[in-house]
Amino acid sequence: MMDAGAARPTRVFRIETADRLSRTSAIIACIVLLMLVLLPVFAGRTLIQDLIFLFYMLALAQCWNLLAGYAGLISVGQQAFVGLGGYVLFALTLIGGANPLLAIPVAGIVSAALALPTALIVFRLRGAYFAIGTWVVAEVYRLVFAQVKALGGGTGTSLSPSVTSSVPGIEWIKTALDVRTPAARDIASYWLALALMAGTLAFVYLVLRSRRGLALGAIRDREAAAASLGVDIDRIKLAVYVATAAMTGMVGALIYLQKARISPDAAFSVLDWTAYVLFIVVIGGIGTIEGPVIGAIIFYLMQRYLADFGAWYLILLGTLGILVMLFAPRGLWGLVSERYDLTLFPTRRRLVVNEDRSQG
Repeated sequence: MMDAGAARPTRVFRIETADRLSRTSAIIACIVLLMLVLLPVFAGRTLIQDLIFLFYMLALAQCWNLLAGYAGLISVGQQAFVGLGGYVLFALTLIGGANPLLAIPVAGIVSAALALPTALIVFRLRGAYFAIGTWVVAEVYRLVFAQVKALGGGTGTSLSPSVTSSVPGIEWIKTALDVRTPAARDIASYWLALALMAGTLAFVYLVLRSRRGLALGAIRDREAAAASLGVDIDRIKLAVYVATAAMTGMVGALIYLQKARISPDAAFSVLDWTAYVLFIVVIGGIGTIEGPVIGAIIFYLMQRYLADFGAWYLILLGTLGILVMLFAPRGLWGLVSERYDLTLFPTRRRLVVNEDRSQG
């Protein structure tokens, strides 16, 4: 029989987010990031340009994933802030004579500022009407910038070589890596895109692990229940909308700094900056950190090796999207995560119970 005076185990409760797998994943992510920083020392110019494309598409996908996958704001008008960021950069550099590196954060600030009055309009709409409303607003931005003659009007304009070469660090890159000016510009854009992509991932992850992340999780799971618990749904959604607009604007500025040419049709293209982003998030897994990463890699590989097939490339993209939505509604990462109980970057809290036998 058990001695009545024997020590009885005491249950100790604690809340955890990270586990051994997630800590290992974080270490691996840091190693991969370091390798990507050093990659221009060894890689060719073609690979650098391809990775720039991958980085900014991943950043855009994470922004849209935060907006739609957590806040429930299904926007098809995020191209408004891509184009806005690009045009702000062109205006600041061509008209204002600003340094392109300084113009990128300013583009984010302007995008966030204009997202506020935009939200006052589109937040009055719900569901499909909200999605259509965001697209209409993006079209209004496109028509407005098509009238700005100082920025090329409907045909667009280009950055002069003096502007694209004025990014700080280009001369140092030319000397350190022994490359010509065009290659040095690509490497500078590569490091900027890598920094912006890593910063976007970190921002989204930290937001989801914060108190606002708890509110977003509650909104995603059941909005009515979240409201009954005191979550200020409109305020949280507005904060997410403005934050994603700022990040999207900075990505747009970087995109068109690297392209060095802008036009209203290209900058506000729903196909390039929203439809492809939706595809990335849907096939990877909406409402997860890992899903857009998987989706961006798949999209990059398909565009890299199948784009030469013309219309068949778009047919393959559409077919893959339909198959994933039919047989893996949570995306490819969602399918793997559910089957093997894997979460590399957890954001949900979990209750851990330990028994402390040291107390009597």
